[in-house]
Amino acid sequence: MAETRTRMTAEEQLRLPDNGMRCELIDGELVEMAPAGGEHGYVAGHALFRLATFVEQHGLGGAVFAAETGFRIGRDPDRVRAPDVAYVAEARLAEARVRGYPELAPDLAVEVVSPNDTAAEVHDKVADWLRVGVRLVWALYPTTRSAMVSAPDGAARILGLDDLISGDPVLPGFACRVSDLFA
Repeated sequence: MAETRTRMTAEEQLRLPDNGMRCELIDGELVEMAPAGGEHGYVAGHALFRLATFVEQHGLGGAVFAAETGFRIGRDPDRVRAPDVAYVAEARLAEARVRGYPELAPDLAVEVVSPNDTAAEVHDKVADWLRVGVRLVWALYPTTRSAMVSAPDGAARILGLDDLISGDPVLPGFACRVSDLFA
């Protein structure tokens, strides 16, 4: 017998009861993710804090969004992704501060890689973000205490603890040591 899958729209996903699980919508199918573990949340919190502090101190006017924020990046079938941290520049902030899912790609997406994430899953998320116009993607790896920085031109750099991770070109002037995100 053929498997039957229920298709869902982003609007239907928004109306689901909160069951404590983070969910993304991939080509109209709901994908549940367990709540993040302690190390994952700690690293995501450090990234959010450092980015939000920089944005505020430099009067950039954009905003940093937490992990619960889903961004609709596709329709028919719907695709909603939720990075662990996102930054949206001031010019598009009004479009992002909506009741439902913002229908835009953030300027910067940060993914904190959990121990049970596969390389294929991380690759797919990074590729999704770049495909829809994210200008900079950071994948942070707590297990190896490293980072991968990806840009739309296909360039990807692996950074170690002593390397600087930069916000350029999205957040010019932002830089910190990779170790600062894991400290």
